[in-house]
Amino acid sequence: QVQLVESGGGLVQAGGSLRLSCAASGRTFSSYAMGWFRQAPGKEREFVAAISWNGGSTYYADSLKGRFTISRDNAKNTVYLQMNSLKPEDTAVYYCATTKYRSITSMSFEYDYWGQGTQVTVSS
Repeated sequence: QVQLVESGGGLVQAGGSLRLSCAASGRTFSSYAMGWFRQAPGKEREFVAAISWNGGSTYYADSLKGRFTISRDNAKNTVYLQMNSLKPEDTAVYYCATTKYRSITSMSFEYDYWGQGTQVTVSS
């Protein structure tokens, strides 16, 4: 059974940084692309970032380029999301997910397993 467990969320002041982690088990982690999504209160879930199976390709939501960085450590079965210069509008529950493919995708329906999410709150 595939399990994804996020950690690293919390409360941070605007301008601060957080690093989210997502530990995966139950699947050959290194064979599949991974992604991060987020959902703010009252809003639809949106794509944040994705990384290919070997970390060679990454893709970001346009609005987040330059502030967020996705990475992965296949030896640790973990994907990370480094978030810098955080803004109050970044407040959301952040989810990691795994696809059935090696290449990156921003489409949520192409992700077949999801974590429970970790709350990120940015105060002004």
